[in-house]
Parts: sequence; C-alpha cells; structure tokens
Amino acid sequence: MMLLLPMKRQIIQELDYWYNKTCNKDFIKNDPVQFPHRYKKRKDIEIAAFLSATIAWGRRDLILRSAEKMFALIGQSPYDYVMSGEYKKLKNKNIHRTFFESDLKYYCRGLKHCYTLYGCLEKLFMCTDDVWEGISLFRMEMAIANDEDFSKHISNPGMLDNNGSACKRLNLALRWLVRKGPVDLGIWKSIKPSALYIPLDVHVARSARRLGLLKRKYNDKKAVIELTLKLREFCPDDPVKYDFALFAAR
Repeated sequence: MMLLLPMKRQIIQELDYWYNKTCNKDFIKNDPVQFPHRYKKRKDIEIAAFLSATIAWGRRDLILRSAEKMFALIGQSPYDYVMSGEYKKLKNKNIHRTFFESDLKYYCRGLKHCYTLYGCLEKLFMCTDDVWEGISLFRMEMAIANDEDFSKHISNPGMLDNNGSACKRLNLALRWLVRKGPVDLGIWKSIKPSALYIPLDVHVARSARRLGLLKRKYNDKKAVIELTLKLREFCPDDPVKYDFALFAAR
C-alpha cells in the first residue's frame, strides 16, 4: 500500500495542475457552456444548458456554430419560446449532424410538459434519489409529451445495475447547473456536486485510462461509475471538477 501512495499523489497533482490551468473564464468562450451563460433568468439558463449539451458532440468549432444557429431560432428567451409554442413553426432543417429542427421541436414539447408539471427542471430531478434516476425520469417525461416516443438524443441510463449509456451530454448539463465555479453556473442548490457523475466522452476516457483511473474498456455507464468513484477518492465533495483536467490532459 505504501508503494501506491506516491503514485496516487502524483496523479492528484497532475489532475490539479490541469484543472487549475483549464477551469477559468477563458474556457467559456470556446465551449458550449457559453450559451447558458448568455442568459440571466433561471429557466432560460436551464433550457439553454440542456439544449447546448444535447448537441455537444463532435468538433467544438462545429458545435458552437450549430448552437449559434439553434439559439438564433429560439430568440431572447428560451423559456418564452418553449412555453409560447413558437417552436411549432419549425420545419426540419438540419441544426447539428443528426439533430434537426424536428428534434428541437421534440425537445421543446417535452420541456413545456416538464415546466407545466414541475415548475422547473431542478424540481423534476429532486423527485429522485439518484442522478441516474433523475435522468431516467427526465427521459420518460420528455417521451410522454411526444406520444411516448423516446428520442435518440436523450440517452437511456437503464437500470442501476446494468451497463446503460454513459449519458455524457446529460451529465454535462447537470455539471453546468449544479457546480459553481469560473465555468459552471451552479444555479441548482438541491443537488450537491458530490452526487454528480463524470461526463464521459472518448477524450476523457482516454486520459483516465492513461492515468490508470479507468480499467473498463467500454465507455458506458459502468465506466462512468468506476471513474467517478475513483475521482471521489481524490475530491469527495466535487469529483467532477476533474472533468476539466481529463479533458485537457490528452
């Protein structure tokens, strides 16, 4: 055990170095988190966070260009856009890769249902005991509003004991909304940062494996849990702070 301690200390030092180097306000301008930062009202921020995170895959410059296109359609208040039904005017032009205006309509219908039922998205997630259960409930409510059709753009975490999806984009939206820092907005207070799970993508997984933090070969839910549990050893109160470090340390 004593032989492992210097190695563990070295890993923590490397993670802290990359976290401190990366997690600053300069990060925002080149990341999709800039879009929820553009709004002041709570519900606008929530919607902007989930929509931005939903299309956050692929090259970041293309993600940002697509997000600009999407928010140009939505206008000054995402919440007003959703609740007024303005989204019904959308056709089916492409927004980002496999995400089309029809997918944005799906999202808006679902969000209108969620706000009507819960008042805000935080209260929806408060109804559950675990982040994974919250994601499952969110996915279910979105489907209920869309004739029980489940969208491929809202990942399925499955049951607590199965592989399931890593739900990278949903965990990313939750990181933005729960954590408070130079980058993350931290407007949700009922969920503690310690309860969050790492938004696992191929780059984060590759860095984690290089550092010996992740043994599982597949980038699925079990890998997310394995890595997050390891990161909780380093920072129990805020394990997903190291998302910045693993993203940067390629």
